[in-house]
Amino acid sequence: MNSNEALITKFYTAFANADAKTMSECYHPKVHFIDPAFGLLKEEQVSKMWEMLLLKSKGNLKVEFSNVKADESTGSANWTATYNFSKTNRKVINTILAEFVFQDGLIIKHTDNFDVWKWSKQAFGITGYLLGWTGFFQKKVQTQALSALKQFQGTK
Repeated sequence: MNSNEALITKFYTAFANADAKTMSECYHPKVHFIDPAFGLLKEEQVSKMWEMLLLKSKGNLKVEFSNVKADESTGSANWTATYNFSKTNRKVINTILAEFVFQDGLIIKHTDNFDVWKWSKQAFGITGYLLGWTGFFQKKVQTQALSALKQFQGTK
């Protein structure tokens, strides 16, 4: 295992253990994070997002990861999050492909890719099934996620 594979493993092991502080230590200060739920987050927003999601899960989040690969500049991993979506209390099993770019021995770019329609069907039931594939619905989910993050950052 090379150092960047070890860094990815450290990140997801911390995530599985609900250790937001250690997760944050894996990120470069200038990190950029992108995913379908939040869109683009930068710098301290990224660590705050993970902290918020871990706190909202109240210990009911299961994180599993596999297929960790990396070279000197890029890497990837597959991970699965199993949890109850906070707005509907519906069980979600979200399978994600994470891609990384490294700088100075830390993660400078982190991109999570997942099937938004599959996620929305689980999280929102029939509404997600009917509307989850639309740009309108996806934008609404993103707006609500960013609003929750801003509110969380304001309370810290």
